[in-house]
Amino acid sequence: MARLNFNALFITHDDGSIEPTQQIRVGGISFGPGVRFNQGVSFGGVDFALFRGRDFEVETEGNIFIIKGVY
Repeated sequence: MARLNFNALFITHDDGSIEPTQQIRVGGISFGPGVRFNQGVSFGGVDFALFRGRDFEVETEGNIFIIKGVY
């Protein structure tokens, strides 16, 4: 497992929306580049916008980041 910062996993756009840098899986839900969302949108029960600036515990499976936890 690796510890990665929010900015390694997501791009923050000028309008405040965020977008994954590559395929992400959390709680059985997968999403990737091209999926832009704002605070209030949850994937696998997680609102990632609430964790800007935090670190994540991540496993990699091929080119997929599997999020296991938040620091």
